[in-house]
Amino acid sequence: MPNTLILSIDAMGGDHGPSVVIPAVDIAARQLGDVRFLLHGDQAQIEAELAKAPAARAASEIRHADKAIAMDEKPAQAMRRGKGSSVWNAVEAVKDGQAAAAVSAGNTGALMAISMLVLRMAEGIKRPAIVASWPTMNGISAVLDVGANVESDAEQLVEFAIMGAAFHHAVHGSTKPTVGLLNVGSEEQKGHEEVREAHALLRANSFDFDYRGFVEGNDIAKGTVDVIVTDGFTGNVALKTAEGLARFFGNELRATFKSGPLAMLGAVFASGALGAMRKRMDPGAVNGGPLLGLNGIVVKSHGGADAPGYAAAIRVAADLARSDFTAEIDRNIRRLGAVVSESAASPAEGAAE
Repeated sequence: MPNTLILSIDAMGGDHGPSVVIPAVDIAARQLGDVRFLLHGDQAQIEAELAKAPAARAASEIRHADKAIAMDEKPAQAMRRGKGSSVWNAVEAVKDGQAAAAVSAGNTGALMAISMLVLRMAEGIKRPAIVASWPTMNGISAVLDVGANVESDAEQLVEFAIMGAAFHHAVHGSTKPTVGLLNVGSEEQKGHEEVREAHALLRANSFDFDYRGFVEGNDIAKGTVDVIVTDGFTGNVALKTAEGLARFFGNELRATFKSGPLAMLGAVFASGALGAMRKRMDPGAVNGGPLLGLNGIVVKSHGGADAPGYAAAIRVAADLARSDFTAEIDRNIRRLGAVVSESAASPAEGAAE
């Protein structure tokens, strides 16, 4: 079956392990068509769940692993004892060419550290980035980095723009993604030096995306651009703030509609619209953050995702594996490298004259 897509799944990762992962694989097996799964983890636990999931059972092969990395395990500790664990084996299957992509809901730091060690960085890319899909007024935007790097220099920010645009094109279907740099204002002189330097590099290059300049925090929810680029510290704070606000508004809305008989009656009449809004704001619908910049595809699912949410992360992995995502990044990274090399050579050439 030469066209069969094979995905490698860490069945033990996340808050719930096989009890959520296997039902998610069952959903994905029915939705994705010609896909097979390598399930890494405790064979007895996986088999018990597969007995209740016929589509997953028919499409899966179990790869037993004696070890699992705990959700609170430090990355350094995970690296020391990670070999032979379910997450290590899931990523190694990508390196060995047995699978096109790996998916895990496990410990983010451990997954990142193990993925970097096993797969290494792609040529021309300095640092990895985690990308988040973000529901907006205009559809779905990609925001990165949301946690892999506390600080990023100008060249790394441009790399994030390249990787984020390729991701949005592959997963969310944009033809020529629009890209913005997150800043404290839209004026040219605003922001710190690294952001302004990245802005100049993006302006000067001809990439496979449409760079729109600086954007501000309120532009994220507006969906002003398809891809918003920032460092991991700022991106993670923005993401956690948005998640907290979504929970706050959800709780306030529920409390308001339970505040009295008329409010409860209003909730009945508005139930269809409220259901649509809840579905639109459900983080599970856009679950799945790829670790970009590696020599292979690794997708991180939220640790607390339910089965439909984890299945969404599997779909992201499948979309990336079936796209020209890697080639698109490589083309643009080469363009960036040529311009950076030219800029570095210019002062020396001027001095020689």
